[in-house]
Amino acid sequence: MDIQDPSFWRAGAISTTLVMIVVLAFLSVDSMSVISVGGRNVPKYDVINHQIGYAYNWSRRADVPVIGGLEPLFGKSVTEAEATALMRTGKLVIQSRACMDCHTIFGNGAYYGPDLTKSWLDPAWSQIWMPMTGKTTREDAMVEFLMHPDKYPTWSRAMPNLNLSEDEARATVAYLKWLSAIDTNGFPANFGQSGKQP
Repeated sequence: MDIQDPSFWRAGAISTTLVMIVVLAFLSVDSMSVISVGGRNVPKYDVINHQIGYAYNWSRRADVPVIGGLEPLFGKSVTEAEATALMRTGKLVIQSRACMDCHTIFGNGAYYGPDLTKSWLDPAWSQIWMPMTGKTTREDAMVEFLMHPDKYPTWSRAMPNLNLSEDEARATVAYLKWLSAIDTNGFPANFGQSGKQP
């Protein structure tokens, strides 16, 4: 074996590349079981039929979603197919209205407006927005705000009116509820938990 011979280095580079391709393929397959809809961290879309909470998990040392009993969105349970259609529409609304030019989802986007990853769980919906909009449920308050953000003050930064139809606003709320059920390994850190963890 002559280390001066270029074929030695070529063989080493080829074998290393092949090993890394196998490792990458294994990691990709393993990751897909975690990050795909219905996987370990990402629930199926029909999770919007359930109560979704957030609790600190001491063994993981992170906040995690807690899926509870039935709590249908807008008072009506949806099938998996209906939930999938809602998610498709909600995601398209977020993309077509360039929401991430102001907001973040999973830490991606801009930091002008609030992070939307766990926005469904934000206590402000029940403490501030429900009384302000005159709505009796979180989802109805969210729809009202999304359809008419210019009617409601948002401190020093105003959300523009995106001219959403009621169906688009409802689909966006469904998408945001589903997002809050995704186990993001504690991201965003300390969301809604001030003073409740070490």
